[in-house]
Amino acid sequence: MDGTFKDNDYSKVVDADRAHVWHHLVQHKAFETGEPRIIIEGKGMLVWDQHGKEHMDAVSGGVWTVNVGYGRESIANAVRDQILKMNFFGGTVGSIPGAIFAEQLIAKMPGMTRVYYANSGSEANEKGFKIVRQIAHKRYGGKKHKILYRDRDYHGGTLATMSAGGQDERNAQYGPFAPGFVRVPHCLEYRKHEQDGAPEENYGVWAANQIEEVILREGADTVGALCLEPVTAGGGVITPPEGYWERVQEICKKYDILLHIDEVVCGVGRTGTWFGYQNYGIKPDIVTMAKGVASGYAAISCCVTTEDVFDMFKDDSSDPMNYFRDISTFGGCTAGPAAAIENMKIIEEENLLQNTLDMGARMIANLNALAEKHAVIGDVRGKGLFCGAELVSDRASKAPLDEKTVGAIVADCNQQGVIIGATNRSIPGKNNTLCFSPALIATADDIDRITDAVDHALGRVCG
Repeated sequence: MDGTFKDNDYSKVVDADRAHVWHHLVQHKAFETGEPRIIIEGKGMLVWDQHGKEHMDAVSGGVWTVNVGYGRESIANAVRDQILKMNFFGGTVGSIPGAIFAEQLIAKMPGMTRVYYANSGSEANEKGFKIVRQIAHKRYGGKKHKILYRDRDYHGGTLATMSAGGQDERNAQYGPFAPGFVRVPHCLEYRKHEQDGAPEENYGVWAANQIEEVILREGADTVGALCLEPVTAGGGVITPPEGYWERVQEICKKYDILLHIDEVVCGVGRTGTWFGYQNYGIKPDIVTMAKGVASGYAAISCCVTTEDVFDMFKDDSSDPMNYFRDISTFGGCTAGPAAAIENMKIIEEENLLQNTLDMGARMIANLNALAEKHAVIGDVRGKGLFCGAELVSDRASKAPLDEKTVGAIVADCNQQGVIIGATNRSIPGKNNTLCFSPALIATADDIDRITDAVDHALGRVCG
């Protein structure tokens, strides 16, 4: 693929899009006089728009999804072959790819045993929430129903997952939300000066202890689960501070609270391990995943549990209400697990986990070098090919760079043919982190091209 197309006139497509498509996260007023961007083709790390312009994609489809890159013929063939044979049946029965992928997935997740299929990250997280709520009624008379979530974390766009949403701008104007969801403080060490009582040392343990304080305030007998991202994504690419996860695990065990890990972004290789939680020695009860499971080649998500959690839904077969009374229509599609099987095979055969670690280290090093050159970079953080650079107007006060300037930097990179991301309508006054999540196939040249574009953009926009 070289960016040339059989049909170079996409005006009808643009007109149809402009007239009828409601894009995600976009103010459409600009389309009254300008064109929406249409991505026509993709190959590897590159995509081409309707004008034939080539872009390096440093955000894996915009939302941390296309982990193995574009144009994977083997995944397309696997999906085609499967849907010709058997495309769908409701999830009350099984399928060949569903059984095979579940077995392969569980082999990567010691301690976990059961896979519930759905079609989006939001839906997978809702399944986790419903599991917690049903256990509360089955075991605790409905009392142990509260679900704790963390400031700055994101778990989906449905009303239930937004009730567990730690990004106030995403939630604005969509309430009222479901009761029983309680926020705990974030663990962003770079901004610990904004948290009352935060210490200079052992911040990670202190941040985890703030969760315990919320549990004690609410009453441990009312809290059923704690839902956290292993690395916070859209809330600013927040890597956990030292000691944080060990203490979180202790707290959950102490108060008999289920630990629900949201791996929708981190899962299936993004951090250089199969799952982000595996970097920190965590033993979760529920793990949810979506984006990278099939790299966007088909819609699929999974809610994975331990056998102990699963057993609570079949301990009394004489009770007609004693099972998980939930269904996901498109969890019965076979294209998702068929694509996921091939996706996992590619990651293994091409050694992409190691490549993710190597290229992630290169990106962090490059960003740190840019920080020495550009004072606007206040903090660099990340894990694997999941990296962020927080921008500030003043390093001493850590005052966030204004969002229009951040947007101008992203736009400048786009003009150079490199698509990067930034925190968007998430944290009021703090949408100031550049986000990078290139495909796990990235090469050293790809990483350098991305950070070179950022270097030039910072120089032009910030002077």
